[in-house]
Amino acid sequence: MQVGAAAATTLFDEAGPGGAVFLRIALAALALVALWRPTLRGVGAAAARDALLFGVTLAAMNWSFYEAIDRIPLGIAVTIEFVGPLAVAFGRSHRRLVWLWAGLAAAGLLLLAPLHDASVDTVGAGFALLAGLFWGAYILLSVRVGRAFPGGAGLAIAMAVAAALMIPVGVIEAGAQLLSAHVLAVALAVALLSSAIPYSLELEALRRIPEATFGVLMSLEPAVAALVGFVALGQGLSVREVIAIGFVLIASAGALSSAGDRSVPPP
Repeated sequence: MQVGAAAATTLFDEAGPGGAVFLRIALAALALVALWRPTLRGVGAAAARDALLFGVTLAAMNWSFYEAIDRIPLGIAVTIEFVGPLAVAFGRSHRRLVWLWAGLAAAGLLLLAPLHDASVDTVGAGFALLAGLFWGAYILLSVRVGRAFPGGAGLAIAMAVAAALMIPVGVIEAGAQLLSAHVLAVALAVALLSSAIPYSLELEALRRIPEATFGVLMSLEPAVAALVGFVALGQGLSVREVIAIGFVLIASAGALSSAGDRSVPPP
């Protein structure tokens, strides 16, 4: 996921964040539809609605995240975005100890917030927070879509909906660059790395483990994003930012230990 995000940033100069995310979603949708050949035949109204909402969420989550990493380092963007999975984890846990971890996570996010200096772009941080809210919705909708559709059919439908929603943004921002061979080649790699493969794996994971456990298992995302941003993009991190990421990671590990052993209802 994070390697794909790093690769996507190389498209921003040519296609912009909007063009990059449109190509990512559209190419991932083509791959998933070809693989699963989904259909709405025999699907109830509630399941169809969930797939539609899932598509809207995918479009909004990816667009806001790309707008964020166009303005702030990848590691910081993912750490702020992680408020979504943490909210799911905390909301699904009924243990009092979880509030300790919530406070620690909040401290980490406050350290990252652009209140101390001008090192973190305010608009970028806002986009990352918005992406986090949609990430939380993505986790909850993944469970429902995974139970309503076989295999990856629900994900394929949702990705097609997301691609359709992003057409105006992609065309306006990227224009003729959407037909560039170089842009399409990189975008295809991004689509597979950041959408088709990880979303399919996450859908399968959410069929087997509770949402709260899944949410906190995402605790590796900020650390991996910071590492990929450092290695692939040369994005350094200050001591304060490293401490902030550490707080979020510790909070996530604590939330995992406090999440309980809730069984997952069968699909």
